[in-house]
Amino acid sequence: MARLRRYLDRLEPLFQKGGPYNKFFAVFEMVDTFLYSPADTTRGTPHVRDGIDLKRLMSYVVLATFPVILMMLWNTGFQANSAMESLGMTELEGWRGSLISYLGVGFDQTSLFGNMFHGLLYFLPIYLMTLIAGGTFEVLFAAVRNHEVNEGFLVTSMLYTLILPASTPLWQVALGIIFGVVLGKEVFGGTGKNFLNPALTGRAFLYFAYPAQMSGDAIWTAIDGFSGATPLALAAAGGLEAIVGSGFTWTQSFLGSIQGSLGETSTLACLLGMGFLLYTRIASYRIIFGVFAGMVATSLLFNLIGSDTNPMFALPWYWHLTLGGFAFGMIFMATDPVSAAMTDKGRWIYGFLIGFMTVLIRVVNPAFPEGIMLAILFANIFAPLIDHFVVQANIKRRLERS
Repeated sequence: MARLRRYLDRLEPLFQKGGPYNKFFAVFEMVDTFLYSPADTTRGTPHVRDGIDLKRLMSYVVLATFPVILMMLWNTGFQANSAMESLGMTELEGWRGSLISYLGVGFDQTSLFGNMFHGLLYFLPIYLMTLIAGGTFEVLFAAVRNHEVNEGFLVTSMLYTLILPASTPLWQVALGIIFGVVLGKEVFGGTGKNFLNPALTGRAFLYFAYPAQMSGDAIWTAIDGFSGATPLALAAAGGLEAIVGSGFTWTQSFLGSIQGSLGETSTLACLLGMGFLLYTRIASYRIIFGVFAGMVATSLLFNLIGSDTNPMFALPWYWHLTLGGFAFGMIFMATDPVSAAMTDKGRWIYGFLIGFMTVLIRVVNPAFPEGIMLAILFANIFAPLIDHFVVQANIKRRLERS
């Protein structure tokens, strides 16, 4: 680490103002401050939009995704190897199959290393394409506006990758992250000034622009010819009976050994990340528990109402927790400090609104069983309004007391 720091110190003059590569100095500074605390940090509790302490905040969010990434690597490879076995395939076409065969890793679904290595071969191209495409536009905007490229994009790129299916074409990966970075963040001024979550903005664009390729039963496992419904899709079609009838258990959905987007399957891994974010006080517990409370209350309400035609009315709250991307969205997306509410009471209202909207969309709208993505984007739009009314209510109470 000390050698790396000395190497960065020698390179720094080349990229500073007046140096030949000053436009790209921000990239090296981003790496430096990810590993080390800068000398000029804000003491005490910084404002969430503070440009210096935002570096450390974003670095911690990336670290919090490590349990999700590890589980994602295993589950992606496990689902692919299991699909190959069910189809009677012993070899995989393309560069992935050639590399796995050359290294002698194999396609055994019981092999921990084999599953993780196979999963890595799906995750890595998507993540690299996200970094290249999104990072290019980050650097372009930074060069034009003469500001730095900070760790905000590292978080956006990682979260965006983890909410994509493993079979997403790379050109769609690039298109989505460019849309999210440019129209979800940079047009509003960059990191700290956007009112929508950039990663979710890019994912929503892909869903609505290419619905045939970003939905259905064939996209969740990256093996051509294999089609399998996720437990959430089964619930939308036949309720809890359909999930259980297909052989899925709640434990499977909690641990994450089910089909789904890359990093959204394991509730356990998300909870581990939540523990780190709460311990470091990066994520707001008010938002997280507000989302959870909204989901539970709305689920119980629908359970009480019941329906003879819609089986989703009877789905218990603990299944809503583990199905789809609810846990990932509640912990990593809803708590985005830039696009979320800022006041304490506003965060409770903001979180409750997300939980309520998620279950409402899942239950009432059978065409879109997920819900959490649209719920968070919807709440992002109303977050400033929520804070406005909370502040005005506080002002009114103070005036009445005086």
